[in-house]
Amino acid sequence: MKKRSSIAVVGAGIGGLAAAILFADRGHAVVIFDQFDRPKPVGSGLVIQPIGQAVLDAVGAGDAVRRSGNPIQRMLGHEADHHRKVLNVWYNKDRSGQFGLAIHRASLFEALLDQVKTRDIALHTQSIVTHTHAGMITVANGQSHGPFDLVVDSAGANSPLSPLRDRPLPYGAIWGTVDWPETDLPMSQLSQCYRRADRMIGVLPIGTLPGDTTPKAAIFWSMPRDRYDQWIAGGLERWKSEAESLWPAFAPFAAQVTSQEQMTMARYSHGTLRRPWSSGLVHIGDAAHRASPQLGQGANMALLDALALARAFEKADGEAALALYAKARRWHVMAYQTMSAAFTPQYQSDSKWLPVLRDRLLYPVSQIPPAPRVLTAIVCGTMLPPMRGLGRV
Repeated sequence: MKKRSSIAVVGAGIGGLAAAILFADRGHAVVIFDQFDRPKPVGSGLVIQPIGQAVLDAVGAGDAVRRSGNPIQRMLGHEADHHRKVLNVWYNKDRSGQFGLAIHRASLFEALLDQVKTRDIALHTQSIVTHTHAGMITVANGQSHGPFDLVVDSAGANSPLSPLRDRPLPYGAIWGTVDWPETDLPMSQLSQCYRRADRMIGVLPIGTLPGDTTPKAAIFWSMPRDRYDQWIAGGLERWKSEAESLWPAFAPFAAQVTSQEQMTMARYSHGTLRRPWSSGLVHIGDAAHRASPQLGQGANMALLDALALARAFEKADGEAALALYAKARRWHVMAYQTMSAAFTPQYQSDSKWLPVLRDRLLYPVSQIPPAPRVLTAIVCGTMLPPMRGLGRV
């Protein structure tokens, strides 16, 4: 795009806001369309890996997220019955200085939105985009906007613009946010407890929320995607009792959950668009590819998509740039989709033998060099070049 082009970004999520900033910084006219009365995040905590942090620095939000987020140096998981370690991944084992940044979606969202407000970017709220054709966008009230030279679909897993047909994963999780209590659990790590693969409890220290200086924790409990109604019917105390019996250290976190409404069900799916673009339309983030959050890469993938797309349009125009974007991201996305599909059943499934394989074979092997360094590269997002042919992040 050597000329000033008009770009519509559908969806004010992490990838959408980043893409809007990156295109605006390159001199293009950008308009964001979002369905809410005012843009807002959906969900609880997440981890921005080092490679995603680099993208946040590129859009000017890095310092803000580091102030509100919480650095983690390790992911540690143990088996409930025998207390054996079954997950142990370090970010900084070789003193590289890298870390995962655990943060609430609201804090990440605010940092990105603040950067949007410093640019000449138009924002249309209460705009539920239903379809796009020939550069025109139509919203639910029948109004049309455009034409635009490019429509960026960052509307997430339920995007009406994406043709992706995903495969629902059998397990999801309930998530909530509580204050960080008095506990022996360190704030420098993601801590998890498993019983086989059908129970998983997690505690992630996520820093602070906008307007609140109290450190927070994201807590989660794995469950089959169709068992949420059963969990509701079972009552809160029954769940707390089971969780605390599996992992006594979880008790001060669970004690703060006084209503089942504090916990939100998240359901996951797996799928990838073979061709994440068509003439004048491109898909990024969950609109282009989806996986379980087991590797902690969802937000990073959306940020990398946004940066790769913006850089592709520095090198080419129109469909050539869209093809370049897709080519640059293909192998990185494919690798992480494959690893997610392989790892997830070891921690979220009804399998009886996979947890045995995980605990008795895969975990011991994972602690033998060079395996720890490989695992670090996987979680950091650097297992493969993330934007092949478009430079370093």
